[in-house]
Amino acid sequence: MGSKSDLPIMKEAAEVLQLLGVSYEITVVSAHRTPERMFEYAQSAASRGLRVIIAGAGGAAHLPGMTASLTPLPVIGVPILSSNSIDGWDSVLSILQMPAGVPVATVALNGARNAGILAAQIVAAGDDTLLQRIGQFKEELKKKVMESLVEVEKNNA
Repeated sequence: MGSKSDLPIMKEAAEVLQLLGVSYEITVVSAHRTPERMFEYAQSAASRGLRVIIAGAGGAAHLPGMTASLTPLPVIGVPILSSNSIDGWDSVLSILQMPAGVPVATVALNGARNAGILAAQIVAAGDDTLLQRIGQFKEELKKKVMESLVEVEKNNA
């Protein structure tokens, strides 16, 4: 994430990765305030065993795109509504509008939970056990919806 203030949002990615049994690391890397750290982090990520990078940033939100330019790994961008954002649209557009050859998968504003799920799905493409856990996770989502459906219909009949 670009700064510690992004942690309340980005911890949602960590929580779902933990739930799915996917190891992860979480840190602060600022594209603007610590560019050398960003370069080193992104360039060493694959050799350190990372398979996907989730990069959350607000405002100008250059972290996901710059990270994607420096690594062969897939990068998922999480636009974050921060104190210096313009309703979050600046962050969304900064992450969405990547030039050809430097893709960044982008989730919704503050959508770190979905970023965690997507990262797990990417990793699961080569891990049948994880793929089964994700299938179970999605079945639980379906079960919750069906339970709420019954409750809504019962209370509004």
